[in-house]
Amino acid sequence: MSGDESRASLELLYNVSRELASALDLHTVLQKVLFQSLKYVGGERGSIVVLGDGGKPVDAAIVFGKRLLDHTATQLRETVDRGLAGWVLRQQKAALVPDTSRDARWLRRPDDAANRSGAKAAMCVPLIAREKPVGVLTLVHPVPGSYSQEHFSLMQAIADLAGIAVLNARLYTESQRQARVMTSLANSAVTINVNVTLRIEDVLNTILGETIKALQVETAALALVESNNEIVFRAATGKHRESVIGKRVPAGQGLVGWVVRQGQGIILPVVAEDERFSSKFESFPKITVKALAAAPIYAQGSVIGILEVINPLSGAFDADALPVLTGISSLAGSTILHAQLFERLQAAHQRYRELFEDSIDPILITKWDGKILEANHQAVAFSGFSVQELRAMAIGDLHNLDQSEKGADPESLKAGRTCDYESTLRNKAGKETPIQVYVNRVSFENLDLLQWILRDITARKYLDRLRDDLAAMVYHDLRSPLANVISSLDMLSVTLPAEEGEMAQSVLKIARRSTARIQRLISSLLDVNRLESGQPVGERQTISINVIIEDACEAVQPMTESRRQAVNTVLPSRLPHVSVDTDMIRRVVINLMENASKFTPQGGKIELGAKLDGEWVQVWVQDNGPGIPVADQERIFDKFTRLNGRDTAGGLGLGLAFCRLAVQGHDGRIWVDSIPGQGARFTFTLPVAK
Repeated sequence: MSGDESRASLELLYNVSRELASALDLHTVLQKVLFQSLKYVGGERGSIVVLGDGGKPVDAAIVFGKRLLDHTATQLRETVDRGLAGWVLRQQKAALVPDTSRDARWLRRPDDAANRSGAKAAMCVPLIAREKPVGVLTLVHPVPGSYSQEHFSLMQAIADLAGIAVLNARLYTESQRQARVMTSLANSAVTINVNVTLRIEDVLNTILGETIKALQVETAALALVESNNEIVFRAATGKHRESVIGKRVPAGQGLVGWVVRQGQGIILPVVAEDERFSSKFESFPKITVKALAAAPIYAQGSVIGILEVINPLSGAFDADALPVLTGISSLAGSTILHAQLFERLQAAHQRYRELFEDSIDPILITKWDGKILEANHQAVAFSGFSVQELRAMAIGDLHNLDQSEKGADPESLKAGRTCDYESTLRNKAGKETPIQVYVNRVSFENLDLLQWILRDITARKYLDRLRDDLAAMVYHDLRSPLANVISSLDMLSVTLPAEEGEMAQSVLKIARRSTARIQRLISSLLDVNRLESGQPVGERQTISINVIIEDACEAVQPMTESRRQAVNTVLPSRLPHVSVDTDMIRRVVINLMENASKFTPQGGKIELGAKLDGEWVQVWVQDNGPGIPVADQERIFDKFTRLNGRDTAGGLGLGLAFCRLAVQGHDGRIWVDSIPGQGARFTFTLPVAK
């Protein structure tokens, strides 16, 4: 090379270096490299493909003459994977191709056909910076053999200068892009998380407003995943938004279904070319979907929705689109979840308000010290006080407050249990009404309070009085005629001649057993009344429990024999005597055995036994009937209580109530142990005689 040529080359490289140093924008740098190369080296077209840190193409510039051409991601991948540029990058070695029609490395396109532009000359060199390829530069001349070795050397020198310039421009562009993304997300974060209410509609519209502003698209939409995994578009903004809202996509269908399953965002530059987009489910009236981007909305580790943008105003999504969309969707997740929870809370409060006001029972809400805060319509009508008057009162001003163990016990209430007791309400006019009070702990308007339900039991008390009066009348009015019947039967059994036959004696025996049973029932009814009023048991005698049990077995023998039931007694030979009202305890044992016989199937077994337990004698009756549910094992001892069910025997429900009162009158206790389906075991205790 002559001195003049050397000076010209140095001047050229100086000019190229100066041009490259004057710009930092990646596209500007790429264009300058191409135009300078074509100007000084020659050719009709050229291209530069820029590589990212992973070695994948991230950008490019293509020049034909003085025009810049558009390119697609598919074209870049094809060039790097299969073309001359790909070979140069893999080998990290420049290539000079005098005739493209004779070089297998050249990626032939329709334009390379002989009847079109035909064979060409080409040069391709890698752009190296920091010992790594950052791009590849290609120049093409329409005439084969046009590039000499001097051209090749000059292009390599330009590539050496361009490598670091392209890297710097790429890094600068990425930093600018990241700055734009961060700025956009920071602005969105302020708007979404700070300047928004908790109303779900406001939250969704705010998110979409930030999305459409940041990404510059025709339409932005937000869909939420329902409990059945169906995806429903709840909100939209932009062009023809009304055609989007309410659209439903079945679980797993279409692009939105894919985004939910994969949990990752996606951009479709051309919707028609991607099979994941379902026109059946995801097309919207009045909107022609050309390009689309979608990102999942996460909350607490699960996808709860999808943020979708349609048709960028520029015609194509830029490299910032998916990071910005993903960032906004990440910001939106917790805000949407909070709004949903707030919406559910509001609905629950509204429902509670409706139940509170529509209840047929008076309901009051108080602090723990009893001060009334709220009262429903029924409480106002029942008490006669206005809401304002009630709010100035305490709950104890309305009724006799029972804070005993069985009443409104604070410890039980704090443990979450409902307490109930009977009391009397005094209304504004001074009238007293019997009430059943139910108290429980509630959270009302985010406060820890007490709820009081006051149920009018006037009708129940009236019926109780009627029932008690009727029972008392029956007890007393039946005793005298029954005593006459018993005396008559005794007289008949004595005076009836033996020759009259066994049939008459058998009939008399049945009549005497039936009257004895009626007499036991009446005596028990009288004892229930007497014991409930607090009177002590009758005269106590010292007697062996074995004698009482044998008498009871004899009394119920006809009943067990008719049902072919076996009665097994477990009685130790030596048990201490007990001090009891003999007739009363005998009736207790008979009642328990009759109950056992009623509930034991025909051919079943009944066990009756006793044992010493410290200073007490423990007596039990075991059957193998259907058993008693756990929830009913305490209330069966209440007066007039009968269990509902197919296997329930008839009766007034007084037998077990009498048993409990009689045993408690002897300072003992009675209980039942039962597993449903495995029978029941009734046990009671009596004091040992001193």
